[in-house]
Amino acid sequence: MGATNHVIDVISPEQLVAHHTFAHVIQGAMHLYDGSRNFTLKSGESGLVRKNRFARYKKEKEDGQLEKVFVFFDEGFLRRFQEKYGVTPSKWDSDETVIPLEERGLVAPFVQSLLPYYDHGKIHEAFADLKREELLLILLQNQPELSGLLFDFQPPEKVNLEEFMNRNYTFNVSLERFAYLTGRSLSAFKRDFFLVFHETPGRWLVQKRLEEAHFLMSQGHKAPSDIYLDLGFENLSH
Repeated sequence: MGATNHVIDVISPEQLVAHHTFAHVIQGAMHLYDGSRNFTLKSGESGLVRKNRFARYKKEKEDGQLEKVFVFFDEGFLRRFQEKYGVTPSKWDSDETVIPLEERGLVAPFVQSLLPYYDHGKIHEAFADLKREELLLILLQNQPELSGLLFDFQPPEKVNLEEFMNRNYTFNVSLERFAYLTGRSLSAFKRDFFLVFHETPGRWLVQKRLEEAHFLMSQGHKAPSDIYLDLGFENLSH
């Protein structure tokens, strides 16, 4: 079997994790960078990638093959699940982007049980919620503390704009996304941004990315084609 990507949704092209995401690597490895840290999932390992975080993925084949499964828990599904099962969220303290998931004998069999339901990489709609419920019940049985993360529906809190933007400017997301993730409306984001950087967000982003590209090419001897994707240059129409 060649490289296979089993999903129950489409990964955000904006390099933003829009929904809490279960990831399991059957064969190969997935490397994820969130702007601060690198995370790796290897064959047989699972992780929960939390929503509203930046993520850049790199894939690594094993024996020429890569096979992985993603399951997305959108807010609507999670609210229905909480109401159905009466889940009371526990306290959640970790700020990590990728939470390692404990196997305990149930996750791997679940992943195998998913595969017969796929048609060209997507699960049949009639079974989607049933299989997501099954997976979530397994995860909460293994690690009950996950409820504090999964069932927290509060929007992001207001953060330090200068620190946030200097850490995450290479990620290709819209200004609306940047504003939301910093805990601001778009108008407040633009206003605060100008007060901090004395420049509009669009111009600042282009300049920062160009400066980083120049540094990488001059110091690392890299060609533009090697770095433009990692610097958020897919879309400069901010």
